[in-house]
Amino acid sequence: CGGGGIPVQRVPSNPNTLIGVEAVIDKDACGAKLATEIEADGYIILTDGGGIWQNFGKPDAREMKRASPEYLLGTKAGKNFPGSMGPKIQAAIDFVQNSKVEGAWAAIGDLRDANKIMSGEEGTLVREDVDEGVIWRAGKGAPAGSSTKQSKEPHKSG
Repeated sequence: CGGGGIPVQRVPSNPNTLIGVEAVIDKDACGAKLATEIEADGYIILTDGGGIWQNFGKPDAREMKRASPEYLLGTKAGKNFPGSMGPKIQAAIDFVQNSKVEGAWAAIGDLRDANKIMSGEEGTLVREDVDEGVIWRAGKGAPAGSSTKQSKEPHKSG
């Protein structure tokens, strides 16, 4: 998953010939697919901005501690950030929903907090069994140095 490969396709009239084609590999979606295929218990996505936030970059920002895929889909979390958190949130949702492993989970959080993500102290855990769809992290405001630009819609991340 990630870069490095050269996307090609076979020439229909000459199946032994390959030609280059334009393509983008979404490393988050690729990782979710791989984790699903190997029947992993969990899938962790490390970022440079923490977990999933509501009102990211604003004084009233708050981070989701736990969220269900249904909640994230229903609130369109990350949809205003298609080049950053959007694909990460969608990959977490896809893994949890498509996994054959009972209790499968995904986590999104800051690279510097990897050990704390595993213990639930940081980041956002995505799993099916979240009461009321979301649990907010208590007492944590916007991350330092975060942008003030934000969607007016609730439950977006950046």
